[in-house]
Amino acid sequence: MTHKILTVDDSRTIRMIVKKAFQSYDCELFEAENGSEGLALAAKEHPDLIVLDITMPVMTGIEMLGKLKAENNLKKIPVIMLTAESGKDNVMQIVKMGVKDYVVKPFKGEQLIERVKTVLELVPRFTEAEANIGTGEKNYFSTKGDAVVLTLPAKITRSVGAEVDSAAKTTLEKANTAGIRKYIIDVSKVADISMTAIQLIIALVNNAVRSKMVIRLVASDQQKASLNGFKETSAMTTLPSIDAALTDF
Repeated sequence: MTHKILTVDDSRTIRMIVKKAFQSYDCELFEAENGSEGLALAAKEHPDLIVLDITMPVMTGIEMLGKLKAENNLKKIPVIMLTAESGKDNVMQIVKMGVKDYVVKPFKGEQLIERVKTVLELVPRFTEAEANIGTGEKNYFSTKGDAVVLTLPAKITRSVGAEVDSAAKTTLEKANTAGIRKYIIDVSKVADISMTAIQLIIALVNNAVRSKMVIRLVASDQQKASLNGFKETSAMTTLPSIDAALTDF
């Protein structure tokens, strides 16, 4: 089930942090810059959760919360408050008004998600079965943030190549359905960039291009030199690590 999440904060940066925090989960995000806009959106969309800042122009979070609680069709929507003040009096005020939890600024997306999981059951955009493709203990696919990551094994045989290629097509279809467009192909663990490995990597890149994915390769300098010898991979952005690839998107 897709959850509707409404973020109400006058800071675009905070709204972006909240948006990124939910990207790995089956959620639809709505944004408002103040309590007045937030109240109107809440009435229109009936979100499953509201992430609400306290200090805003036009209408503060406290004022919006009071109006929410006064509306029969809105008062049961769970609210997590964002506050720059962690003092006892401030916390007690919002707790008495019926908020489910609060997060003190500055915060990381992971901290917010921890609080949200006590209120809602968040469903990953990819289930474990969808994200992990392989035989036995070999799992090639995973998700990291808002990207699909394919980690190729050390040894690539024709049978492994056929399995990965087939699984990649299915995974890319699911990624497109979920609105995920970032794709990392990690070849750093491949021991030998043989012709079989090259053929597989080229096939994976071509499939990703057809699926309109934004692609990053992860490879060592030596592997990058081998890949640069082929037209399909020579123009690809190649990074030394998955973290570097995520940052480069």
